[in-house]
Amino acid sequence: MKPLRVLFVTPYVPSSLRPRPYNFIRALAERGNRISLLALSTSAREQADGSGLAQYCEQVRSVHVPWVRSVCNCLAGLPTQDPMQVCYCDSPAARRWLRMEVNGYDLLHVEHLRAARFGLDIGAVPRVFDAVDCISSLLARAAGSATSLKARIGARFDLKRTRVFESSLCRRFDRVLVSSESDRQDLQALARSCRADEAACRAPVSVVPHGVDVEHFHPSDRGREAATLVYVGRLSYHANVAAVSWLLREIMPSIWKRRPEARLLLVGADPPRAIRSAARRCGERVQVTGYVPDVRPYLARATISVNPLVYAVGTQNKILEAMAMAMPVVTTAAGAGSLGVRDREHLAVASRVSEFADKVVTLLGDRAAQTRLGQAAREYVVAHLDSRTIARRLETIYDEAIAEFRRRAPVR
Repeated sequence: MKPLRVLFVTPYVPSSLRPRPYNFIRALAERGNRISLLALSTSAREQADGSGLAQYCEQVRSVHVPWVRSVCNCLAGLPTQDPMQVCYCDSPAARRWLRMEVNGYDLLHVEHLRAARFGLDIGAVPRVFDAVDCISSLLARAAGSATSLKARIGARFDLKRTRVFESSLCRRFDRVLVSSESDRQDLQALARSCRADEAACRAPVSVVPHGVDVEHFHPSDRGREAATLVYVGRLSYHANVAAVSWLLREIMPSIWKRRPEARLLLVGADPPRAIRSAARRCGERVQVTGYVPDVRPYLARATISVNPLVYAVGTQNKILEAMAMAMPVVTTAAGAGSLGVRDREHLAVASRVSEFADKVVTLLGDRAAQTRLGQAAREYVVAHLDSRTIARRLETIYDEAIAEFRRRAPVR
């Protein structure tokens, strides 16, 4: 298979903390493809997180979108029908650079709804849109289940706009990617519901799971602590806020009744005031780390990864990375649903507070079960979700998109 020259466009700087595009870029480059990146960034910290990209990319161009610009973008978008997510990251400077540079590439790969607009007015090369998740489905769930009133109102405001915009993308790109089968079904159903003609689903929607760098996330030699639980995720994200709120409010008190010595680590950037306040009320048994450059030390020391997701779409990196490090994981159906794993074989699944607490307490008291579940989890990720395997799948989709683009090109 001929190596390709691919230009990635992302609405954030890929890094080990933004692992989907980071692992795609790394694995594709290691297979001989020539990769360049146009990334939008909102902070100096984000740019620093992506410092490791240079070794995999021919060129990395990071365009800073300050907070004031994002606010102005959203205000300008209010009278339109564009989703606020699409408006948030818009950058005329980045779009001008893209139009000048894209002609030298075999393919344009655009990640996430926030960056979708950057690929819409590009006609010179084949275009692949990585939706990652069906954002309309996520907003619909957040509108009813988000913990904060602000998140529910925001989701309801943007839902109709997002459905219309997102449904159009299946006919405006050559290929569309999502991270799970449920997202593929949701996106195709959305496209059919918003357009009656067959062109609504012109671009095939393919499932490409998150790849995991199984050499980076590997079992640690250090011993795990006896009763330490960990939740990893960007704590300002509404789905994580809902999960952590439920964990602190109901699940941990049930666990502490039987294991009062149990500790909880909440690892992730930008925890909101409500989370920090709830954690303080729990005393020293809960630690909120805030931003960390590397989550592996926390995964290495903890006994169990707890992920009581109330709602979710797509595939959860936090679960995959814990599994890759041979950690036992307890989650809900929302967390495990898209992974293709089996309850009690690769992880533990619970839906109610009492059931979730029971499974955590049982695992805390059974070292052999911890080891067995963790080893099976690691083996599953290595067999099915190694980023190198995912890169081969991506190359096949790229070749299909290029062939389809050439078939449609006018004869000169």
